[in-house]
Amino acid sequence: MRVFELTKGFLKEEVYSLTDQIRRSSRSVCANVAEAWRRRRYEGSFVSRLNDAEAEAAETQVWLEFAVKCNYLDPGIARQLYTTYDHILGKVIKMIVHPEQWVISR
Repeated sequence: MRVFELTKGFLKEEVYSLTDQIRRSSRSVCANVAEAWRRRRYEGSFVSRLNDAEAEAAETQVWLEFAVKCNYLDPGIARQLYTTYDHILGKVIKMIVHPEQWVISR
């Protein structure tokens, strides 16, 4: 939600490019984690969705860097968000590496 709020200040000409991309990828992280959680009966499906969440989090970090370079986002705020995504990535990767702790055993 923080990404969404901050992108309201981006230039209108970015609505269909940078603004759309960063909003889409940031929302997709939590959506993929939620989907992974609901698929935890099947390890492969669980890990697949977590891999998608990992990729979307990394993509969001790239868009944050673009937003700073384009002077749409304050570097300090972007750094905080980037760090938050580093923490999210760390947790998602731990779940990918050790899915047995999360999947529902039969």
